[in-house]
Order: sequence, then C-alpha cells, then structure tokens
Amino acid sequence: MAQISLRNVSKVYKSGAVKAVDNVSLGIENKEFIVLVGPSGCGKSTTLRMIAGLEEVSDGKIWIGDRLVNNVPAKDRDIAMVFQNYALYPHMTVYENMSFGLRMRRYPKPEIERRVHEAAEILGINPILRRRPAQLSGGEMQRVALGRAIVRKPLVFLFDEPLSNLDAKMRLQMRTEIHKLRLRLRATFVYVTHDQVEAMTLGDRIVVMRDGKIQQCADPITIYEKPANKFVAGFMGSPPINLIPGRIIKKEKKYYFDEGRFQVKLVEDMYKIFSAWEGKELILGIRPEDIYDRLFIAEAAADNTVRAVCEVVEPLGSEVYLYLNSGKNTFIARVGAHNRPDVNRDMEVVFNMGKVHFFDPVTEKTII
Repeated sequence: MAQISLRNVSKVYKSGAVKAVDNVSLGIENKEFIVLVGPSGCGKSTTLRMIAGLEEVSDGKIWIGDRLVNNVPAKDRDIAMVFQNYALYPHMTVYENMSFGLRMRRYPKPEIERRVHEAAEILGINPILRRRPAQLSGGEMQRVALGRAIVRKPLVFLFDEPLSNLDAKMRLQMRTEIHKLRLRLRATFVYVTHDQVEAMTLGDRIVVMRDGKIQQCADPITIYEKPANKFVAGFMGSPPINLIPGRIIKKEKKYYFDEGRFQVKLVEDMYKIFSAWEGKELILGIRPEDIYDRLFIAEAAADNTVRAVCEVVEPLGSEVYLYLNSGKNTFIARVGAHNRPDVNRDMEVVFNMGKVHFFDPVTEKTII
C-alpha cells in the first residue's frame, strides 16, 4: 500500500528568512492521482522534493505507507521521480538509461531485459532503444524518462512539471499517455504543474497552493465550481474568471449587485445570505462561459442584461472571446463561434446569475 501522509510539514530556507512550505497537511490515498498546482514559488515542487527525499523537512512528518520517511534516504523510499529536464545520461543509449537504476541495484540480467522491454512496449519506444538522447525528440525523451521510472515498479511515482518543455501538441499527446499509464499501472501518482489544464484533466484531486500553503484540496469539478477563495477561482480556468468589484443594494424587496455602471439582480436563493451585505462592498466572480450575447438568448431578463463596449474579438475556431468594457471594468465572455459582434460598438450581454460567485474583498474568502 502506498498512502502518503504529510503532517504539518514545513520547509524553511536561509535561517528562517524564507518559508517555502508552511505547515502543510495532506493525505494521499493508495492508487490516487493527486496534482499540486499553483504559480511559480508557491511551494509545490519543494513539497514534492520533500516527499522524494531530495529536500530535508524543517518541521513536521512525512509517511509513505506505514513508514516514517523523514530520515530515510531517497534511494530507499521506493519512489520514482520524473523531472522537468528528463535527466537522461547523454552517453548512454535509451536501453542503458532505462536499465541504469536496476543495474545499480544488481538485478539479474534477464529481469532487467524483461522490465525494460515491458516498459518500452507500454510507451511505444521499442524502435529507439539503441539510440542516444541527442538523437531523440522532446516527446521521445519524455517517454524514456517515464520508462526509466516504470521499470523500477515503485510504490509512488512523482512528476515535477514533466511536460513544460514540450510544445502544445506534444503536451496534449503526453498528457493522454500519462493518463493511460496511470490506469494501467494502478500506482500512486503525485504530479506537480503550474498548468491548470493538466491539473483539471489528470487529477483525482487537485491541491491548489499559494505562498507555501494549501488554499483548497478537492476534486477538479469542486475546485472549478466551488472555489474556496478568490485566488483559487482566479487561478483555475482559462480564460480566468472575471472579478468585478461592486456592492449589494436593495430595490423594491429585491437584491442587486451594483457595479457602478450596471446592476444585475441576485437569484432569490441568495437573498437570505446577502441581506447582511446590503450596502457593503464585495467582489462578483463570473466565468467567461457564463456571459452570453443577448442576441442569442430569447428570454433574457432585463435585470440580468449588461450593456458594454466590445473592444476586442478573438475568434478561436470553435469559440470566440469577447473583451468587453462597461465603462468602469473590463471582462471577458466566451461565446459560440457564430458570435462576431462589431468592434468598438455597444452590445448587450446576459449574466447567468445562477453561476456567479461572491468574494469578501478583505479576506478574499468565498461568500457564495
């Protein structure tokens, strides 16, 4: 069994001046694929390296299975790590790179041969086993790095931004390969990335980190639809969520969000919560796909309709991004490919008020 448990784990550099990881507690189940995601410097790679044994833990405990591993060397933790830069030996062939770890552990030759060819078959790299890294493409080198990890048959696979050096097409292909690999191997995976698309598509659960702390840990749909705070809402999603400051007002027994240039009515289910926010400042969050062109909404309510200037139209084939300006705030709508409004002209868009989020401007926590 390969459960991983981080209990109040911290990492401090430079005599306490830099706290890269701050009191992180996290449980990872056996055979779970968990993704650590966040901006550069958030502590995700440091957390991964502490699990691997490549960084010392300043405080707290790390367990792999039923074994406390704080003082266990990396080579004895039964983990395999795939790095961002592949870390292949340039003077060795693909076969030699993949078998190196097994040879160092003095595995029998037939066993090494069997494991290498088994991994090569899974990854489709049998034809390149006699080549050297200089003769490989980026995608092939990534497969070799994966193969070197697979032959170990470890309890835990650790990935540190493994796709960041690949082009967009190859990233998509390798993401699919990693997903297939996970289903085939049925091992525990811990995957670090700054790419929220990788996080959403690969993870059973996503851990969003910021400034060394966990902001939210949940399944991808919960992270996207029910973010714990403004940071999580803004980080997950492309284009990012629109964050619009304003206040709650009451007119004729109805509650509205007042942006300054436009007002949109809250759904009645929100009234009880926002009665306490009347007259107070807050931040409305609405994702681009929840803003529609009024021309294509037959029964749009007038009190959910916003007039804005369309400043930029970005056609992307299957969809179009509209960059809108209310006169006070800018926001993005993601609409169908048939929507091509005139640039620098007023247009009406409809906010889906059943899908909005609200955030406290001081604590940044989600209100609803």
